[in-house]
Parts: sequence; C-alpha cells; structure tokens
Amino acid sequence: MKKRLKSFLKEKNYTQIPLKYTPSNHFEIKAKINGINGRFILDTGASNTCIDINSQTQFGLKTKESEIKAAGAGALEMDTWMASKNKVKIGKWKRSKMPLVVFDLVHVNQALVAHNSSPVQGIIGADILKKGKAIIDYDKRCLYLKLK
Repeated sequence: MKKRLKSFLKEKNYTQIPLKYTPSNHFEIKAKINGINGRFILDTGASNTCIDINSQTQFGLKTKESEIKAAGAGALEMDTWMASKNKVKIGKWKRSKMPLVVFDLVHVNQALVAHNSSPVQGIIGADILKKGKAIIDYDKRCLYLKLK
C-alpha cells in the first residue's frame, strides 16, 4: 500500500508547518523569534535567516555590526548586523542560540506590496531549513521540519 508523505514523515519525527501562498508567488510562514510572533518569507535561496532592521526591537534582538554585506532581490552591498543566541520556533520545531542577520528589507517589502502581498518581518533561509532537515511539499503547501 502506498504511504502518504505526511504519515511517512510523522513516523520519522517531522512536524508539519502550513505555508501560505501569496499573490507575489512566495510562501509565507509564521514563526516566533524570542517568543514574538512574526510573518516571514520562506526563501531556499537565502543562505541565512534575516530580520528586517525595523523589526529588531520587536523581536528583542541584540545586534553587533558585521563586516558582511548583504545582497539580494535587486539590492547590493547592504550593511548588516548580527544577532546571536536567539530562540526560533516554527510550529513545534524550535532551536535556541540561533544567529540571525539583520538588515534593511525595505526593497523586499516594497516588491511584496507592489505585487499585492503584505510586508514581512524577515526571511527564513537555508540555515534553518538545513538545521531542520526541511522537506517542502509544494503541492500541499506545507513545510516539514525534523524534531530533535
């Protein structure tokens, strides 16, 4: 008998997280950073999870300047800050001591609004997807992350 992906992954200790498909053709995901709810874009092409500089106080981030420059979505050489030792919770999946990159996501949010989507507080990137051994079910619009 054919086993469904959801059942198979549940047996392997994965948790299912719903994804919202936006008018801008992105997947949006809800997550908690340091216990505070936020909305994020799921971006497999982003190497790091990023928080918008305008949301750093909301999430209680303690930042330090970084020499690394960010690039993406048409913007280059953007100043960044690092925030270490953060708690990230997505559905039942959680990690502490997670580093996050902080920079100005105005260009991302302008693009989202121009495509009739709502602005976000950040981007969930490949660092979290890798730690969570992520599996994305595009058809069912959900993300699976492996629990410890």
